[in-house]
Amino acid sequence: MKRSSLLFWGGSGISVLLLVLLLRKIDFHSLAEALGRLDLRFLAAAVLFTFLSYWLRAVRWRYLLIHERSLRLSSLYPAVIIGYMANNLFPARLGEFIRAWVLAEREQMQAPAVFASLVIDRLFDGFSVMVMLAGVLLTLQLPPGMEQSAAVLRAGGVTTLIFYSVVIASLVLLKVRPVATLALLGKLLKPFPAAVAEKCIPLAGSFLGGLHVSRRTADLLAVLVSSLLIWLSATLPIYLVLVGFGIHLPLSASFFIMVLLVFAVMVPAAPGYIGTYHLACYTGLAAFGLPDAESVSVALVIHGVGFFPVILAGLYHVWSQGVSLANMRKQAVPDGAHQ
Repeated sequence: MKRSSLLFWGGSGISVLLLVLLLRKIDFHSLAEALGRLDLRFLAAAVLFTFLSYWLRAVRWRYLLIHERSLRLSSLYPAVIIGYMANNLFPARLGEFIRAWVLAEREQMQAPAVFASLVIDRLFDGFSVMVMLAGVLLTLQLPPGMEQSAAVLRAGGVTTLIFYSVVIASLVLLKVRPVATLALLGKLLKPFPAAVAEKCIPLAGSFLGGLHVSRRTADLLAVLVSSLLIWLSATLPIYLVLVGFGIHLPLSASFFIMVLLVFAVMVPAAPGYIGTYHLACYTGLAAFGLPDAESVSVALVIHGVGFFPVILAGLYHVWSQGVSLANMRKQAVPDGAHQ
């Protein structure tokens, strides 16, 4: 069985299990009443800020690729939207590969080098989350009895920090000793057919070539400021949905929920993080004493804000650029990656 199939069915199983656990004690009449109280004006604002966060991601990506070429946002933004749409439709976060492939095709660039920029992009995300987590732990007063949750957050933060530190150290070694690294890769690929090495080594070389960031102060500042604005605009939809339900919690509570959601999407799940996303959001809301039906309602709406609109927008950009969904998935993953 292909690994992608295993990931899909394994993740789907986790999603179904978590949804069953979440919904089995919910009174659906109360759930419908809670959903009926939502002020749609705040829902519309939440969707707008969600798309603002995607636009800001395109801005940051532009500065991460500026050493390769100065790219137009009209090319970068559709690729970002298509990538996030793909994460909602395909398993194993294939949207990251698809996002790189779409931009590479449109701008006639090397896909591995573009994908390398997304590795740096995710590293900035990781450390942004660490800053956000630190701010939550320092400023948010969790209700009594939530000491264990705070301890879990700290443990998760430390684990994630160690992970990203190891990744950065590995990338630095790859950049400092590229020839030795490619030679080692060649030795590791010896047990495989020669055609595999012939394809993988040039791809790895292209990937390594893209692993750097502009050293200009203005470019680095743009990356840092856009990272801050990305996570602020991505968190505001949570706050706006809460207000739309008539729930008034401090903004730091929305950051707390966002951190839980970031950890949740790391768990294997069905496309769109169904189940893991809802349970994390519900857990964060329940910590503040919200009733189960209300917590689930908010979780469903927050997930929907980042799920349905981006799929519709992604399908529009796929159509406007004449991209085939089937070909997009096939071309985004190197041959043999599904095996």
